[in-house]
Amino acid sequence: MKTIIHVDNSAFFRKVMKTFIAEQGYTIESFDSGANALEQINSGNVCLVITGLSLADMRGEELIKKIITSPITVPIITVTSNQGETQMQKLKLLGVKATLLKSGPWRDQLLPYLQEYVPY
Repeated sequence: MKTIIHVDNSAFFRKVMKTFIAEQGYTIESFDSGANALEQINSGNVCLVITGLSLADMRGEELIKKIITSPITVPIITVTSNQGETQMQKLKLLGVKATLLKSGPWRDQLLPYLQEYVPY
C-alpha cells in the first residue's frame, strides 16, 4: 500500500493529521523535517504529500520545489495557517493541488483529495 506523507513543524498538528488520516483507513507517515520527508518521498512508495509551510529545517515552498523537480511525480497539498491570497496563488503556480487552512474545515476539504489521489 502506498503511503501519505505529512510534513509540519507542529507535533500537535502532525498528531491530529495522523489520527484523522488513519481513521479514514489510509497509511500515513509524519515528519517535522523536509529532508527526512524527501528521503521517504524519493523511495517512490508515496501517493500524496501534505505539507505545512513551516518545517523544522526549511520552508514548505522549498520542499515543494524539491519535490516537483525530482523524478518522482506526487500530488502535493498544503495545510497552513497563512491566509494570504498572494501566498495561495504562489503555491498554485508551483503546482500545489490545494491549499487548505488549519483554521477552516480542512478535514472535510481534504477528504475528496484523499479519495482522488490515494488508492486503497
